[in-house]
Amino acid sequence: MFDLGFAELLVIGVVALIVVGPKDLPVLFRKVGNFMGKARGMARDFSRAMNEAADESGIKDVQKTFKAATNPVGSAMDGVKDAAKSMTSIDPESNTGKLSAEREAAKKKIEASAARAAADRKKREADEALKKAEEMEAALKADSSPEKDA
Repeated sequence: MFDLGFAELLVIGVVALIVVGPKDLPVLFRKVGNFMGKARGMARDFSRAMNEAADESGIKDVQKTFKAATNPVGSAMDGVKDAAKSMTSIDPESNTGKLSAEREAAKKKIEASAARAAADRKKREADEALKKAEEMEAALKADSSPEKDA
């Protein structure tokens, strides 16, 4: 539609100032603003009415059908997603469901074992660091004590 930059708006403002005068310029801008607000409201109402008419006539359903026909990859992916959903809903009483439960239990045991091993490793590293710090402090005290005696 219309594309007005800063320069065009400046020219329009200067011309309006000269033609209308500084005294009546705020009144003119207020009226133009009200007119623009009413025009936008009418455009919004028109657009809403057209969308409602399209919804009632079923145009959106036809539009979805055309989009699906023009995008076969998307339609195929929807089919794959539906198939994956049906595959993930497993009956817990079936052999597959029992195997899945066993695997889940084994997974939890492995995770717990790994967490325990990590905690033990961190504890061992902390103990080693503490021992090293104590040795360094002892060495520092041993180095500084002969200087006091001298």
